[in-house]
Amino acid sequence: MNADLLCPSCQAPVVTGDRYCEACGATLPDNERPAAGQAEAQPGAAGPAAAAAARACVNCGAVDAVGDDGYCEQCGFKQPDPHDHEEIDLGAVAGVTDRGLHHRRNEDALAVIAGATGSAMVVVCDGVSSSANADVAAKAAVAAAEQELRSSAGGTDDVVAALGRAAAAAQAAVLGVHRSEPGDEPSCTFVAAVWHGGVLTVAWIGDSRAYWFGAGGDTQLTTDDSWAAEQVAAGTMSVADAEGDERAHSITRWLGADSPEQPPRTATFSPSGPGRVVVCSDGLWNYASSADSLAAQLAGLAADAAPLAVARHLTNFARDCGGHDNITVAVIAV
Repeated sequence: MNADLLCPSCQAPVVTGDRYCEACGATLPDNERPAAGQAEAQPGAAGPAAAAAARACVNCGAVDAVGDDGYCEQCGFKQPDPHDHEEIDLGAVAGVTDRGLHHRRNEDALAVIAGATGSAMVVVCDGVSSSANADVAAKAAVAAAEQELRSSAGGTDDVVAALGRAAAAAQAAVLGVHRSEPGDEPSCTFVAAVWHGGVLTVAWIGDSRAYWFGAGGDTQLTTDDSWAAEQVAAGTMSVADAEGDERAHSITRWLGADSPEQPPRTATFSPSGPGRVVVCSDGLWNYASSADSLAAQLAGLAADAAPLAVARHLTNFARDCGGHDNITVAVIAV
């Protein structure tokens, strides 16, 4: 497999001469296949083929028997997807994405970026499970948003505009994801946070969230684009009643072909002292919705706990509560 070629929709490696991506089904005309370097890998990360060759089969234990397709050549067992649990640690910003305990695949995606001037950026997308290729949509959206934010880093102080461009790039990427059939549109949520120049700016579409925990009090920085949030805002239901309704997680905005044509909502926050930014999918906040209840899960951690330790702690909390959904948690230390 030539890992120098990447699918423009899902960023999976493709073989020279292939017409379709085996991961997502997208068409691969030669002039649309980016060369190596256009999609950045994490430092020190091995390619899929190298990772497969290096691990033993989880079923029979055969060493170096796992092929590029992820199947053991000795017993034929399909190996766990590396995306089932991934961790990114850049020091002051880190994240974990996890399949959870009940979904057959991880339909969340995550990117974290550490800037040279102490800035940090996070993108989390949660694939809508009822849509086609939700996992591919989330990965494509995150990759496109990450590329836009990297190109904007240090080049502009207009963070709101940069986040708007990132969301637009993510939307365009989701529109390029292969559709199984007409009307079966891939879709996902979007939330991004940028810490730059002493100001935190967040942008979102859907019900993935950002929180602040620290100086000045704990608060949820985003407001869900969901049926439940709209009922609470209209004063027709309490938070508890709305979140307990079977329609609670019906989102009213998303990335995808049939999404409302609106830019992301944004908010800015200037902390008065140190703290943490937590950006997450609903696989976490389902079990601790309010800022106070989520803060209670952080109470046992040291104030200077590393972002990766915090992300792991919250991911494990969600798994211990049942892990009914995919879980993604990113943390920025301020």
